[in-house]
Amino acid sequence: MTNEVTYKNVHNRFKLNGFHLDKDDLCRVSYCLIKEGDAFEKSIGDFLLDWFDNKEYVDLKTSGTTGAPKIIRMDKQKMVNSALATGDFFELSPGDKALYCLPTAYIAGKMMLVRSFILGLDIDFVEPTSNPLARNETKYDFVAMVPLQAQNSLAALKNVKKLIVGGAKMSKELEKSLLKLKNIAVYETYGMTETITHIAAKKIGEKAFSILPNIHISQNENHCLVIDAPKISDELIVTNDLIEIINDNQFVFLGRSDNVVNSGGIKLIPEQIEEKLAALIPSRFFIAGMADASLGEKLILVIEGEKHEVDKAIFKGLDKYEKPKEVFFVTQFLETDNGKVKRKETVESL
Repeated sequence: MTNEVTYKNVHNRFKLNGFHLDKDDLCRVSYCLIKEGDAFEKSIGDFLLDWFDNKEYVDLKTSGTTGAPKIIRMDKQKMVNSALATGDFFELSPGDKALYCLPTAYIAGKMMLVRSFILGLDIDFVEPTSNPLARNETKYDFVAMVPLQAQNSLAALKNVKKLIVGGAKMSKELEKSLLKLKNIAVYETYGMTETITHIAAKKIGEKAFSILPNIHISQNENHCLVIDAPKISDELIVTNDLIEIINDNQFVFLGRSDNVVNSGGIKLIPEQIEEKLAALIPSRFFIAGMADASLGEKLILVIEGEKHEVDKAIFKGLDKYEKPKEVFFVTQFLETDNGKVKRKETVESL
């Protein structure tokens, strides 16, 4: 199937906001969006014109999670291959109703558009607000959101069959709320700009991510995930993500190697400690390391919000070395443009 579908195709079942549109129609709509639309509509128009020009690539902006945001050049056919893999994994069919509520500036938003005209989805687009399903009673087969949108849409998700959540870590509270919902399959996704959004997903409540079609995974000497995905990348993608491989198709995400704290020779993975504390701290928080004369790095807990007394009983379930030496409060965490917490910069600001 991949050989037959190219980036020049627009599926004959594709609809945008209820209208059947072919390639020429899409280009005309794009000009209208750029000329007369709101800011979010202009960015949709800009991307569609980029997609249907004569170039075989588009330029994408990374989110800046692990460094300064940068522009990378992405082959359009590889984006098509990614869309096909998503369609296979989530069993999407031509004519399925989808909602597009993500910013077009980043890869996740762009790929929802690409999936729609490659797979033949009937997609509605709305402004990418924090509550995109407000006053919308339409029933959707497939929706992609960031955690904040999912949190604010809990009551409306009764109208959604499949929801994928990515872009930032999902809180335990949100996961519990989503698990209570009936007749909806919710997936947490794993991916980055370089992998053209997700290369793996897991149903919430499960521990291991399952990889999408045509992906191979391994670990390097640092126990970090290495992705071999010839249909979406010409090179191996070496990540900073510490993982445990379950089998050829599944892995468990442990944490980021650049977050690891070496405290007195003991290596601690903040994400695993955060998992233990998740249900006990109502505010946003993270575990990090801070320079220390005797330990090299001391483990600290950073909580978002006004300073208050922290009940030491919350650390009862932690191992000896996992207990923070100090607790700090920050009025508001520093974040990337798309809402990911900048841990290092936030600690430096203390």
